[in-house]
Amino acid sequence: MTLTAAPPVPAARTRRAASLAGLATVTASAASNQVGAAVGAHAFTTIGPAGVVAVRQFVAAAVLLPAVRPDLRRFTWAQWWPTLLLGAVFATMNLSLYTAVDRIGLGLAVTLEFLGPLAVALAGSRTRVDLACAAGAGLGVYVLVLPDPSSDFVGIGCALLAAGCWASYILLNRLLGARLPGLQATAAATTVAALLSVPVVVLLVAQGRFTGTALLYGAAAGVLASVVPYAADLVALRRVPTHVFGVVMSVHPVMAALAGLVLLGQVLGLHEWLGIAMVVTVNAVAVVVHHHRSSLPAT
Repeated sequence: MTLTAAPPVPAARTRRAASLAGLATVTASAASNQVGAAVGAHAFTTIGPAGVVAVRQFVAAAVLLPAVRPDLRRFTWAQWWPTLLLGAVFATMNLSLYTAVDRIGLGLAVTLEFLGPLAVALAGSRTRVDLACAAGAGLGVYVLVLPDPSSDFVGIGCALLAAGCWASYILLNRLLGARLPGLQATAAATTVAALLSVPVVVLLVAQGRFTGTALLYGAAAGVLASVVPYAADLVALRRVPTHVFGVVMSVHPVMAALAGLVLLGQVLGLHEWLGIAMVVTVNAVAVVVHHHRSSLPAT
């Protein structure tokens, strides 16, 4: 009996499979992030958004710090100052986002937060396409919110603060990417954010507000909204091009709206779904245009 070797798998098919796996990973990461936020929201009535953020930060630090093991003693000041800023940005971003979720709902809060990376993508550009994207984003936000005297402007403001923090996170990550390898900056900054949450934990413990259920919800938020996305995005970026990753990341507002609907009973109106669709589309267009422009040869 003669054995014959199996025909080799074509390289194109292998690359296609890896790309599809990467796209699935990015989508799963977005779903995990928003499900984590929705799960954490169940503890708002007990420990508030600040308490959930504090537990989330401690869980993320407890996982990332031993896994990455950054050598903090060897950090130079040029590495420390952006790391400290990134930690403050983490804490502010999560607190402002979760406060917005508590006031205006998950879908609206995350969609407004998504204006941060969109602003980074459009910053400094004056082309017609980019100006059209900026105008489209503004129109999308107006349709999404339809502001009137009864609107929760504090919640909207918190979501926009989270957007500014997300933009700062992107810029600081670019800077730290050239100064620290791998996830060292993320692990160190997450630890800084956890330390900034200590006063919140002390106050909640003194008030006797921590319960087993609240801690469980907060820990689940830490795993689903921090640890899983960090790991999944790292894997996905090895399998799909950066611009494709950026386009697929645009599903975050949609995932947030669905998580809010299924897990929190937050039903959105037609104008809100239309506003989300407009912001998501504008972001995807901006990412594709930015990639096309950056891939053109210099003249």
